Amino acid sequence: MIFEQLETYGHEQVVFCHNKDVGLKAIIAIHNTVLGPALGGTRMWPYKTEQEALNDVLRLSRGMTYKNAVAGLNLGGGKAVIIGDPSKDKSEALFRAFGQFVDSQGGRYITAEDVGIDVNDMEYVYRETQFVTGVHQVHGGSGDPSPFTAYGTLQGLMATLNHKFGDEEVGKYSYAVQGLGHVGMEFVKLLKERGAKIFVTDINPTLVERAVEDHGAEAVAPDEIYDVDATVYSPCALGGTVNFDTLPRLKAKVICGAANNQLANNEVGDEVAKRGILYAPDYAVNAGGVMNISLEIDGYNRERAMRMMRTIYHNLSRIFEIAERDGIPTYQAADRLAEERIETIGKLKLPMGRGTPRFQGRVRGH
Repeated sequence: MIFEQLETYGHEQVVFCHNKDVGLKAIIAIHNTVLGPALGGTRMWPYKTEQEALNDVLRLSRGMTYKNAVAGLNLGGGKAVIIGDPSKDKSEALFRAFGQFVDSQGGRYITAEDVGIDVNDMEYVYRETQFVTGVHQVHGGSGDPSPFTAYGTLQGLMATLNHKFGDEEVGKYSYAVQGLGHVGMEFVKLLKERGAKIFVTDINPTLVERAVEDHGAEAVAPDEIYDVDATVYSPCALGGTVNFDTLPRLKAKVICGAANNQLANNEVGDEVAKRGILYAPDYAVNAGGVMNISLEIDGYNRERAMRMMRTIYHNLSRIFEIAERDGIPTYQAADRLAEERIETIGKLKLPMGRGTPRFQGRVRGH
């Protein structure tokens, strides 16, 4: 069963990590290392079953391969999940034990923060391995990646508007933003700075209130965000919000946001294209965070990071070109761009495992 799943997704390696003394149950999935070591965050979640955790890590790690490839990074795709409740199961010992498992991969997998994990947890992982990104600035890290993800999302939005309407004037259009977490709120701020009309929703009313007070947004109930008469629908929280229930309700001409896995499935992506809605593929748009932390590997530089975010505009433009060239939906065009790059560069490179990545930026401290 497991090997069949690996064959379906195309994974190179899956590592099951267990330390009963500290309560660690984790899975590291290395999907593809053709372009370089597998970079992807660690997620902590109270999965109901081990199979559910495995399904999630396999899907997420494959997504990182495509995200890193389209972003133009010399990195492959990987991901890790820790089975547990982040509100009560965290401990120094648990994260240090996990760090030892990461270190045992010798650099084939480089970890970072994801859902349920913060920079403080990564500090413990960092005590056991150098193969960590997203650590605090005092260690040569870049800290919170949210502003970079939001700025990259803005670059993707400008490319999408230009393709759809022939201009990049963000302030001319209206936006329905779903989700006001770190990235969503930062994105709202960037939209407001450009004079845009913004509708917002979140399951947390305090965040909605903040967006209204600080950024002049208009509050909408969570389920009503799909009915708003806005030019752009911007999902910035949960995945799968573009589905066969919500799609008929959307009045937007563009879908562009920071959330992962925005389309419930490929059939929905086909229907989006048929309806003439321009979808900006999520993993191309929200690559700013991974671009930012990738720079930590060779020594972090903020100015270089901001320059790198602007390549997202070019990446989206290329995806739209491929979609038109091949007559396919944009989600397929993004995959095609990633696969073409992996195949082309793969012919030039040795497989990973014959050497480890260089970490020039910092030296591990214990």
